[in-house]
Amino acid sequence: MATDLWITGDADTDQLLSDDPFALLIGMLLDQQYPMEHAFAGPRKILDRFGTLEPSAIADADPDEFVTMATTPPAIHRYGRSMAGRVQAVARAVVDAYDGDTSRIWTDPGPSGEAPTGAEVLRRLHALPGYGERKAKIFLALLGKQRGVEPAGWREAAGEFGEPGSRRSIADVTSAEALQEVRAFKKAAKAAAKETK
Repeated sequence: MATDLWITGDADTDQLLSDDPFALLIGMLLDQQYPMEHAFAGPRKILDRFGTLEPSAIADADPDEFVTMATTPPAIHRYGRSMAGRVQAVARAVVDAYDGDTSRIWTDPGPSGEAPTGAEVLRRLHALPGYGERKAKIFLALLGKQRGVEPAGWREAAGEFGEPGSRRSIADVTSAEALQEVRAFKKAAKAAAKETK
């Protein structure tokens, strides 16, 4: 069962992420080379400035005007200009492939006409602009762990990010304390990777 998310620490922003699948998808898109809670605050900034998070409206927006909106301080991301383009590209993909309904990524039937498997949902996420394999796995884990979206085999498809009780990614952030634990895990993993080089 899905519960309200705790990701940014701001009640209104977290409510938006809980209520709007496209907001959550965009927050995940922005979660790179930028603190997690600031990345996931990006959709709220877009909503407040642009007036809507409707994928079709974002996809059809004038690219230059959208960049201006995205880079106005406080920007939606450290790399606001390039991320504005990615947000529009994801919006276009959601419109073209899912008729603007983000939740169809994990609810549309699979090739066999049955409920999609975790592997199928992962494939769909990975097909989105800006969603590499790692990001797709983390988002799948976030859906499974915190949104009640549990397609068959989702934990296996999400790999290490699907492990119960882990503190590896935003999928495991449920409080300020958990955010710090995830941050500590990432820092340790980075340090370990440097030592093996």
